[in-house]
Amino acid sequence: MACDFITTGRLEPCKDSVGGLKAVYFVDFGDIDLSDVDYDTDGTTITSVGTGVSAYKFDVRGASTYTENIQSSRENGTTMFEQVLELTLKKLTKEDHKTIKLLSFGRPHILIEDNNGNVLLSGLEFGGDVTGGTIVTGGAMGDLSGYTLSFTGMEKAPANFIDGGDIAGAGFTVVSGS
Repeated sequence: MACDFITTGRLEPCKDSVGGLKAVYFVDFGDIDLSDVDYDTDGTTITSVGTGVSAYKFDVRGASTYTENIQSSRENGTTMFEQVLELTLKKLTKEDHKTIKLLSFGRPHILIEDNNGNVLLSGLEFGGDVTGGTIVTGGAMGDLSGYTLSFTGMEKAPANFIDGGDIAGAGFTVVSGS
């Protein structure tokens, strides 16, 4: 069996992008029916996940990050993509305590919206697990009082882009907090 070959190069891009996350959206695992997911012609961008899939929005600023680690083994002939979201949520509340517990027990699909207008869908096939975190009050008045969570997913392919960053247009119903 022949392996795929690249078909294009890459030019040096302009310096017009920035880092950072704007929001993350959690979708209960299994609410995305993989048979309903539609892709663009190259299979990297999702154009639709069907209709009425609830995505629970969490605004984030500052310390939250998303990283994909490519793990490939020549010896085993395997390649997988480790998807890691490090999430910092400011302020402790009794409502958030319940939500953090539910996120920790589950393995949600996660939409990650960056400050460039890109939206990636992490954990599409297998979901993302909470692999660590803290509930912290800090020691000094200027310290974090809130939550840190680490989500890790392992997928066969990199996280897919959502077409045009349009979450609602892809079939998600965004549920915002109060």
